[in-house]
This record gives sequence, C-alpha cells and structure tokens, in this order.
Amino acid sequence: MNAREQQGWRLFRGDGVPRRVEMPPAPPWRRFGSAATGEERESEVSGPARPSPYLISPEHADVVNAALHLRRPLLVTGSPGTGKSSLARAVAHELGLGEVLRWPVNSRSTVQDALYRYDAIGRLRETTLMRDRGEAEPDIGSFVRLGPLGTALVPGERPRALLVDELDKGDVDLPNDLLTVFEEGEFEIPELARLPEDQSVVEVLTERPGERATVRRGRLACEEFPVVVITSNGERDFPPAFLRRCVRLELPTPDEDRLRAIVTAHLGEEALEEVDQLLEVFLRRRAARELATDQLLNAVFLRSGGVDVTGEGLLEAVLHRLGGAV
Repeated sequence: MNAREQQGWRLFRGDGVPRRVEMPPAPPWRRFGSAATGEERESEVSGPARPSPYLISPEHADVVNAALHLRRPLLVTGSPGTGKSSLARAVAHELGLGEVLRWPVNSRSTVQDALYRYDAIGRLRETTLMRDRGEAEPDIGSFVRLGPLGTALVPGERPRALLVDELDKGDVDLPNDLLTVFEEGEFEIPELARLPEDQSVVEVLTERPGERATVRRGRLACEEFPVVVITSNGERDFPPAFLRRCVRLELPTPDEDRLRAIVTAHLGEEALEEVDQLLEVFLRRRAARELATDQLLNAVFLRSGGVDVTGEGLLEAVLHRLGGAV
C-alpha cells in the first residue's frame, strides 16, 4: 500500500486533529436503508430490499421445504457464522413474505413479551388527563402492542415470517412455554378478554409501524401458521416435547470450496484474487479455535480495498477467537 492509499485507509489517525473525511462504501452486508441496494428503499407494496446472497445445498433446502409443508417451526443449529439467522430472510425473500419479524432471545425473554405488551401505566395517565379535560377515555387498543410472535400470528392471506434468534440463550423453561402457542396458533390477551361485550372488538398496535390488528373477545388466532425459523448455537439442550414439534436443520461448517463460493457471492469474482493467503490463515486458525465465516469476509473486504491485513495486530483483530475470555 502506497502513502496515498494509507492516507485513505486511515480515516482515524489518533493525532487529535479534527478533519472532515469521506466515509468509504460499507461492506455489502453492513449497508442499511437505501444503501442496501444502491437505490431508494423499496415501498411496502413492492416488498423489502433484496437480502445478501444465501448459499444452501439442495439437501438442506429440502429440510426447509419439509418445515414449510408441515407448518412446523424450523430449528436451525450450527457453528457461528454458518448462516442460521440469514436463512429466515432468504426464505421470506424467495416466498414474498415481506419483512422478517425478529425476536432476539436473551435471559430475560418471556413468551408473553413476545406475544404482546400492555402499557397499563400509560393508559392510567392518559385516562386521568382526559377525564380532567372532560374528554372521552382513550381506547385501550392504543396501549396494547403485539410483540414479534404476536404479530406473526395476525391472520392474513399470506403467512408471516418470524426469526426466533438464539433460543438457547433464554430461560430453561422458555421452549416449553412456546409449545401451546405453536400447537394452537392462537393466544389470549386477558386485559381485552375482560372487556364488556360492546367492546369485544379492539384494534391493537403491532410490531410493524403503522399497522393495527383486530382482536375479538381477547383472542387472536392465525389463519396460516407463520414461517418460524428458530436458531440455536447449541449452548443448551431442548426438551423432547419441544424438539418433537420442530423440523431440525444442522448447517455444516463451510469447507474451503464453500468459503470461496461465499466470498464470490458477497464480493464478486475479483475478490478471489485476494483470498488465497487469507483463506489459508483462516482455515488454520479455525482448526484451532472458533471462527465465523463473516470474519473471513471482513478480512477479504479489507484486503480487496488495498488494506494490508497480514500484519499480526490487524489480522488478530479481524480473525479473533469467538470463545473464551476477552
């Protein structure tokens, strides 16, 4: 890299001198909004922007199809970076299901929060203010918002797509708590079920901005079971009752040929000219520690931009291990 290229690469120099710099194009997988396609973001009518290319073998695609035909959740396992989460977006894009609803699971996640949230305090505050002004009380539906799972069950002509990301990070009882919803395809909102008969039909907010859903007598049931993709990093075993209701897909760790295909799909054929040395280092390091495919993509992207990533400090920063203490 010559001096001019080094100046362009070093946006931040650490010398405390303010300067205005032009940010270079982001990697394709880190572009958002209109930058994701290089044009104006598509409308809701035409659908969401095209996701990054997704490579899957025919055998694994057949497992996805089995889950679609059986209307069962697809439980996807595999090492980090094998494309578990991206699979939901790929399926939704090909089937024209619109934007994927995402439920990122953590240790505090509950099924109720994923179904709906009721802002009782907000309703009480608004009711008090409107009574003081002599106005009618606010509609309760304005204080009920469906979560990602609840929104996925909103009835419609087409099923919705839901990504339940990293279920194994949730509470040990969370998979069992999901069984009833997955089996019945419906749930109750007690705050609405207790309303008098003349208020039995309520319009509530959903996870999608500007969208409302109709709840009758406090119950909401799907007409088509949503396309549910559940990911797990294998950090915990799931109960047999839960596994019985899922179709399982184990994504393998990509071999050298598949890694080359992934680099080509994301960065083009020209990127292969820069991949040999990095691929050798990546495969050697992956054999000794946990690495993800997107780390290789990061390294190749920088190298394709003229950055020397072979220096030990930068290479270690990009191809760092994913497990153990940091």
